[in-house]
Amino acid sequence: MVNQNLTITATEIGFTHEDFAALLDKYDYHFSPGDVVPGTVFSIEPRGALIDIGAKTAAYIPIQEMSINRVDAPEEVLQSNETREFFILTDENEDGQLTLSIRRIEYMRAWERVRQLQAEDATVRSGVFATNRGGALVRIEGLRGFIPGSHISTRKPKEDLVGEELPLKFLEVDEERNRLVLSHRRALVERKMNRLEVGEVVIGTVRGIKPYGAFIDIGGVSGLLHISEISHEHIDTPHSVFNVNDEVKVMIIDLDAERGRISLSTKQLEPEPGDMIKNRDLVYDKAEEMAAKYREQMLAKQQGIVVAPVEAVEAVEAVEAVEAVEAVEAVEAVEAVEAVEGVAPVETEVVDAAPVEVAPVEAETVAEEEIPPATEDNSDVPVAIEG
Repeated sequence: MVNQNLTITATEIGFTHEDFAALLDKYDYHFSPGDVVPGTVFSIEPRGALIDIGAKTAAYIPIQEMSINRVDAPEEVLQSNETREFFILTDENEDGQLTLSIRRIEYMRAWERVRQLQAEDATVRSGVFATNRGGALVRIEGLRGFIPGSHISTRKPKEDLVGEELPLKFLEVDEERNRLVLSHRRALVERKMNRLEVGEVVIGTVRGIKPYGAFIDIGGVSGLLHISEISHEHIDTPHSVFNVNDEVKVMIIDLDAERGRISLSTKQLEPEPGDMIKNRDLVYDKAEEMAAKYREQMLAKQQGIVVAPVEAVEAVEAVEAVEAVEAVEAVEAVEAVEAVEGVAPVETEVVDAAPVEVAPVEAETVAEEEIPPATEDNSDVPVAIEG
């Protein structure tokens, strides 16, 4: 016996397939590239994985988007039925499938971390994994960092630094421009600066001579002895005073931790102007004594007290005495002229001030093409499942 009452059409129950699809659309989530959503791994493929994020079609994460670091197999990162956050990398393809990424989430968190480290002025350590024409490459929190050659403080060729771990300070953290630039020199200078003081006399070695001054190695870091700080007497070129590898006594006159620079002077150690040229040994013998006087003057200056050397005071007093006599004589002469001819105009001679030498600032900019991006872009991200 056939029960003919079992045949019921969709029209009779008032709910069609179109109605069902519309109901699904009503409760469907709308996903956009850039969103971070929870998802559950339900199938691992040879070069990726299928992820349930609540969309109508399973989303796909390719193996190269699973981590900042190299991944050879999806199982190194994901496990079946694991639930975690995913970044929506691309919009739906023609099959309605979204492409996901974990790597982008790790990059966002890495940038946040390095910004925090920079704000704290932290020193980080990282191994050099490669070099290029402009400097060396390291990894910080998974991001690729660049150390310009001018900020590598070592006598080794930079190619020999591969595999060596270096202390580093942040120079530039720019997520928008994808740049992470660091300094080995600043880290060393800061560490050295913690043991140095302005007004301290140190022994160093001349490592380089430029037209504007000499670079002095003081315990592994370089300080600049500017040409204007060599002697009170004029010097045409530092080569006339120093040779490379000369051992010198210098005084620290400035410590700039932010820029990683140490400024030095021998001029402030001269007992008499020009002694660095005429009698360098005397300057070195008297260095600590002259440095002590320099520190006293700096302390007095900070306290708002003007301290002048005795010779300077005597010289000023002598000048004042002469000027007083000349002023009296001038008044008497004017009065005599007024009595005879009336007042004549007094001409004043203007003497130009001596030019002030300004220390040149070394350019620390690096050519744009020499700085590699901090993140590596995968332009060939597959959006379909590889069978």
